[in-house]
Amino acid sequence: MFSKHPITPITLAALLLCATAGGVATAQDAKPAAPAAAPAAAPAQPKGFTPPGQSKNPEIDSIAVVVNEDVITKRELAERVGVIMQRMKQQNVQLPDAAALQRQIVERMIVERAQLQMAKEMGVRVDDTMLDRAIARIAEQQKLSVQQLRDQIEKDGTSFASFREEIREEIITTRLREHEVDAKIQISEAEVDSFLAAQEAAAAEQQEVNISQIMVRIPENATPDVIAQRQQRADDVMRQLRTGGDFAKVAATYSDAADALQGGVVGWRPTDRIPPVFAQALEKLQPGQVTPIIRSVTGFHILKLVDKRTLAQAQAEAAVEQTHARHILLKVTPANSAEDAKRKLAEMKAKLDNKSASFEELARLYSTDESGKKGGDLGWLYPGDTLPEFEKAMNELKPGEVSGPVETAFGYHLIQVVERKSEDMSKEKKRNEARMALRERKMVEAAEDFQREVRDRAYVEYRSEDLRAEAGK
Repeated sequence: MFSKHPITPITLAALLLCATAGGVATAQDAKPAAPAAAPAAAPAQPKGFTPPGQSKNPEIDSIAVVVNEDVITKRELAERVGVIMQRMKQQNVQLPDAAALQRQIVERMIVERAQLQMAKEMGVRVDDTMLDRAIARIAEQQKLSVQQLRDQIEKDGTSFASFREEIREEIITTRLREHEVDAKIQISEAEVDSFLAAQEAAAAEQQEVNISQIMVRIPENATPDVIAQRQQRADDVMRQLRTGGDFAKVAATYSDAADALQGGVVGWRPTDRIPPVFAQALEKLQPGQVTPIIRSVTGFHILKLVDKRTLAQAQAEAAVEQTHARHILLKVTPANSAEDAKRKLAEMKAKLDNKSASFEELARLYSTDESGKKGGDLGWLYPGDTLPEFEKAMNELKPGEVSGPVETAFGYHLIQVVERKSEDMSKEKKRNEARMALRERKMVEAAEDFQREVRDRAYVEYRSEDLRAEAGK
C-alpha cells in the first residue's frame, strides 16, 4: 500500500513488527483463498455517499470514484495529493503536471480500496492491541516517545486517528499479500539444485545493480488494441527519455508501478534476484543508461542502471559466526503487564548475577515458550534467525553474560550467550539462501500480478469528469 505520510521508516517498522507477532489474525487461514470478486453492477448508494444538501461543502465531499461498494471522495483525493506533493518536494523529485499526478494517486487509491475490501471479505483483521504495539515500535524506530510521534504527525497536519488507521490498513494489506501471494509460492528441490549449480558455474564475481524503473501496465485479458495502446505509451515514454527527459519525473508521470511516485527507484538488487530478462538487458549497460523497452507478463518496462558493483563469491561463502544462546521469555498478557514482565525479569537477573539460581532452572520455571522445557536453550543461531532487537542485544553479550530485559514483538526476554563459533556456510545454509533468492525472484512478479488482478476485477466508476478524461488516456 502506498504510504501517505513522509516518515519513511514507518511502513517497514510496522510491517516487520506485525509480520512476526500473533496479534494479526486471518479468519480463513485454514481455508482455500477466496477468489477475487467478479465485476458487479454499480451500487445504488455506495458506502460513504452524502445526500445533496447535507454536506457543508457538497463539492469537496462529493464522490470522485466508486470502487465496488466503497467510494473515494474528492476531499480524500485532495488530501492525498497534498501529502504526496509535499513528500516529493522533500525528496527532490521533480513534480509531474497536476493531472498526471492526480491520475497516479487515484490509481493507487483504487488498488488500496480493492485490496482492503478483499481482505475484509477474507476476515483479515488487526486488533487495537497489535496496532498499539506497532505504533510504539514506529516511535522507537524514530527515537521518539509515542506522544512525541503523535505531536510530530499532528504538526504535519494529519490527525493521529487517521495515522493509526493508515498503519492498520498497511498491515492488513501486507497480511493479504502474504496469504494470497507469498504463501502460494512453491520452490522445488530441483529448482534449488539448478540455482546452486548455476551459481557454482558463474564467474568468480557476482553483480549487484542499483536500478530505477518505469512500467506501463497491461490489463488482464487485454485485447490487441489495448496492448497496442500500451505499447504506444511505452514508446512515447522512451522518446521522452532519449530526448533528455528526467527519468524520475517521467516515472512519476507515466509509470504504473508502485514505486512511480518515488521516481521509480527500486534500489540495489543482486542480478540473481531480479527476473532474468531484466538482468540480461542491464548487463549491457553502463551506469546512467536505460534499457530498451522490455515486455513481461505484467506490461512494458524501461529500466535505468543507476550504478553497479561486484561482490566477490568468496564473500558470499565467508565464515559465518554462529551463537549458541538461551533465553527466558515472559509474554505480555492482561494478567502480566509489560511493567510486571520487566520487573520479574530484573529480579531473575539479580538472582543470576549473585549466583543464587541457574539460568536453566529459571527458564524451566518461568519461561512462557517451548524452549523453557529445555532450560531456555535455542541452539546454534545464524545471523537473521531471530528478531532484530533480540539479535542486537545477543550480539552485544560475551559468552556467559546475561542481558537485561529485552523487548520484542513476542514479549520480554533475558538472553544468555553460551558460546560462539565461526565456520564456513553449511550445505543446508546455502540451500536455504538459494531457496530465499528463488522465492524473492518469484515474489516480485507474483505481487505485481496479484495487484493487477485485484485492480482489473474491481468495479470502478469515475464520477468526476476530469478523472474520466484522464482514465481514458
